[in-house]
Amino acid sequence: MRIGFALPQFGPLAHHPEDIARFARRAEELGADSLWVGDRLLAPVEPIVGYSGTDVIPPEFRAALDPFTVLATAAAATERVQLGTDVINAPWYPPAVLARTLTTIDVLSAGRLLVGLGTGWSPEEYEAVDIPMAERGRRLDECLDALDAWWTRNPVEYRGNHWTVPASHVDVKPASRPHPPVYLAAFTPAAMRRVARRADGWLPVVVVPAAPGAPDPIATLAEGLDGVREAVGRGGRDPAAFDAILRVNPSSGASVDDIATTLVRAEREAGIQHVFVDLIYLGKDADQTLDLVRRVLERARNQLCA
Repeated sequence: MRIGFALPQFGPLAHHPEDIARFARRAEELGADSLWVGDRLLAPVEPIVGYSGTDVIPPEFRAALDPFTVLATAAAATERVQLGTDVINAPWYPPAVLARTLTTIDVLSAGRLLVGLGTGWSPEEYEAVDIPMAERGRRLDECLDALDAWWTRNPVEYRGNHWTVPASHVDVKPASRPHPPVYLAAFTPAAMRRVARRADGWLPVVVVPAAPGAPDPIATLAEGLDGVREAVGRGGRDPAAFDAILRVNPSSGASVDDIATTLVRAEREAGIQHVFVDLIYLGKDADQTLDLVRRVLERARNQLCA
């Protein structure tokens, strides 16, 4: 199993961007396989929609660093780890701007980029970027088409209902061939159908520990992955080539044992081969978070080898 971690981007760690490169290098030295960023723009004072089924926004989201800058810093500081986005809210960005940025990071990292895209959930963030939230699904579809054109053609041209790229010479292409793998985050039926049609893989999430009375998250994960792979096959694509990278979100009360057990169960019961752990609610500074990285890697790999 490949095990990765979120980069120091949110909460208390966001106040110390000078630690990003050091964190990335040390996590790689400790044996991490991937490093990840997310995409939060703001934390509304009175949110219309809260985070993860609640009616509030976690205070950790009040401090957020730009995902592309953080990922580029990590790319320059490392040599081996893969670098992922889980997720970039694609409808916020003109596809030409997004394509140029992602291509730069992929080239800078010699082809280590994993592109994870989604649509977000905050009405206030959509208001702030002046994009109608009701158009987010259609804009994501157009973004996927425009990214494919940018990465695989030259000259590049794309014309949709929401985005346009005039016929242009774009000589810098990704180091990954034919382009970085594109994963999609999805939970609703319509979004899951998009994953099955269009993505190289799915980005599911589990919370550790699960809420009291909630369904077993690993059983739910296994069921969801089986379902999306069946849909991939019905669409004429190879289900065996369809990937999934699991995001593990430990709550503030989670232990290293809780996290390690979740990783082991994800591999053994759902067939997950790549996970990353977001320590946003547990890490108070870079050094403490790196110690957690070390302990999670040791505990999980010991259990996986047992």
